[in-house]
Amino acid sequence: MSRVNTNKLLYNAVARIITDAKIRAYRTTNTILLKMYWEIGRLIFEDEQKGRKRAEYGKAVLKNLAEQLTLEFGKGFDDSNLRNMRNFFLSFEIWDAVRPELSWTHYRIISRVENQKLREQYVIHAIEGNWNTRTLQRNIDTQYLGRLLKLPNNKSFETSHFIKDPYIFEFLGFPSDVTQTETKIETALITHLQQFLMELGKGFAFVARQQHIVTDTSDFYIDLVFYNYHLKCFVLIDMKTHKLTHEAIGQMDMYVRMYNDIKKTDGDNPTIGIILCTEKDETIVKYSVMTENEKLFASKYRLYLPDENELKQLLEEDRIRFGLDNSDR
Repeated sequence: MSRVNTNKLLYNAVARIITDAKIRAYRTTNTILLKMYWEIGRLIFEDEQKGRKRAEYGKAVLKNLAEQLTLEFGKGFDDSNLRNMRNFFLSFEIWDAVRPELSWTHYRIISRVENQKLREQYVIHAIEGNWNTRTLQRNIDTQYLGRLLKLPNNKSFETSHFIKDPYIFEFLGFPSDVTQTETKIETALITHLQQFLMELGKGFAFVARQQHIVTDTSDFYIDLVFYNYHLKCFVLIDMKTHKLTHEAIGQMDMYVRMYNDIKKTDGDNPTIGIILCTEKDETIVKYSVMTENEKLFASKYRLYLPDENELKQLLEEDRIRFGLDNSDR
């Protein structure tokens, strides 16, 4: 056997050991994290039952607890997530029913499903179908279990479900990896759009891609976030490969308001959003601007933002280039 083949065999054997060790480490960490959140949820629920079950509980006790825990242990223990832990325990009161193959983000989403039998089924389908959290959220929103759909042929579990889960990274004290699995077409469109804006020469600075936004009831992912240093404002972009809906417009308006409340500083101008829809028959570009900022948008923002026709032309070209018209949507 040649020296090259020997080296390759040795490398493959060592690489397999490293990969297996990483998988075991992540599985173990995920189980520990889930058990910790489940136990915290149990304690919060039991505390409520000791004569303290009243409206003020969530606002006062949880807020104070969250402040103390965050000060001592860092991210992951705000009052919103503490409520998620309580809901997690109430949704899965028997610990043995919790499957460690799914991440905390999976369980936060599933815990919002009111019907217990449906929750159990979503756990099974998420594992067997190898669903990431976006797929899980989409399937719940579209009532997947109420439709007769064929499960994917590949039912093998992949550790990527929780390796990229932000709560794992926060728990271990590492920066969170917000990269999410996307379809090839969405990835291609978003990548080209990102390059286009960066090369436009009008002050766009890249901030984030697939940025994870959490509310008490849902998880959202903003496709692209930029900061424009000429306009001194954030620019949010959401890509839709289906018909423009009122829900999509409302969702972008929510993103804009959240950014204005959470991210915008005193020196920043109001956030704006752009919705891009590449439906089969027509490309639609819509700016999302709060009513009180329409004058600012017309007089100043228009000077630095790409015109709707520019973006439509870019997307029309990409529809042909990436074969979007022939894709299965």
